[in-house]
Amino acid sequence: MDTAIGTAQAAADDGSLAGERAASGAVAELPGDRVDFCQVFCSVDYDYERVVGAVRDVVGSDAELIGCSAAETFTEDSVEEGAVAVAAVASDTLTVFTGSGEGLSDNVRRAVREAVDDLPGDVEGYPYRSAITLHDGLSSVGEELAIVCQQKLGPEVTVAGGAAADDHLMQATHVFHGDRVLEDAVVVALIAGEERPVVSVAHGHEPLSEPVEVTSADERRVHELDGRPAFQVWKDAVRESVREEFGADVDELDADDQLLQRILCEYEFGIDQGERYKMRWPWIEAETGDTLHFAVDVPEGTVLRVMHGTEDEQIESARTTARRALRAAGDTEMAGGFIYDCACRGIVLGDEFPRAVAAIDDELGLPFSGFETYGETCMGPGEFSGFHNNTTVALLLPK
Repeated sequence: MDTAIGTAQAAADDGSLAGERAASGAVAELPGDRVDFCQVFCSVDYDYERVVGAVRDVVGSDAELIGCSAAETFTEDSVEEGAVAVAAVASDTLTVFTGSGEGLSDNVRRAVREAVDDLPGDVEGYPYRSAITLHDGLSSVGEELAIVCQQKLGPEVTVAGGAAADDHLMQATHVFHGDRVLEDAVVVALIAGEERPVVSVAHGHEPLSEPVEVTSADERRVHELDGRPAFQVWKDAVRESVREEFGADVDELDADDQLLQRILCEYEFGIDQGERYKMRWPWIEAETGDTLHFAVDVPEGTVLRVMHGTEDEQIESARTTARRALRAAGDTEMAGGFIYDCACRGIVLGDEFPRAVAAIDDELGLPFSGFETYGETCMGPGEFSGFHNNTTVALLLPK
């Protein structure tokens, strides 16, 4: 059997019913009823254990299963709120091994070591290895996690995935492994294949400001840029553009104003990586004044630019991710895959987000499932950084 991927999503009054319907729909797309690997993305509207239990009943006890809580979920067919999305994989050309580790926010290395300790090194007959990581999206360790995962798995292993979300509640995010629902944890799926899976990433932002240097910071909190209050520097950079696009004055928006939250997602920071910028999402809290907060550490000395990405550019970047993945695949036929797309992009695009998913489908013409994340992972061999914000990440599996 070549690799086959089936996808489906469902919403219902009960998590068990939503999980059963989504899993049954995904399995129905396979050539038989055998499932080797299953990935589940679940709305916060449901009891996760009931969802996972129902999916397990459908896919069987032999299938490797991972997943996480999500904001919106989607497949190649649609985007839905309050749904469960399931992808089921059956294959004789690849094999999947999974593991999980807890206590992620306290000790990343220990959690990753726990997750990968029982995963194999070389797998006879399957020379290419890639990994999916899903982790607690509120742990704020995405960059370190990507680096440590590749260190533990080997420098030739590509890593893709996303940070679990909770539909912008910012209260608790969870990952799933087998029959377990875990908090403050990471789950890893190691994919060994006869051909190499491909990963790609893109964002829709361009530089808006001149470079500024982080001159005062405390882990994930940036107090000053170029010796000035960080939020004031950001406002100076975006003020005119925001007035033109939104008809709003950033100086009059409160920290908890939803419009300000959208603007912060559209005007993020970028770190110059040479050929591209790596995005970093900031937010503001009333009690900390002009301090900008980030999802990962931003050390003093980091050089940033304020970036800007319009709705059309965000949609085009989703299309670019798909094109890059197909270009990387070359002559190798792909079966389908997984898309990890930032919840910030969902905020910026709003009702237009389905256009971005449709653009991916237009390019790929393959089954895929995905969710809106609290950060994306994409790290290829030889890279030294792998955590992103406001991007679309694709992982495609060879057929």
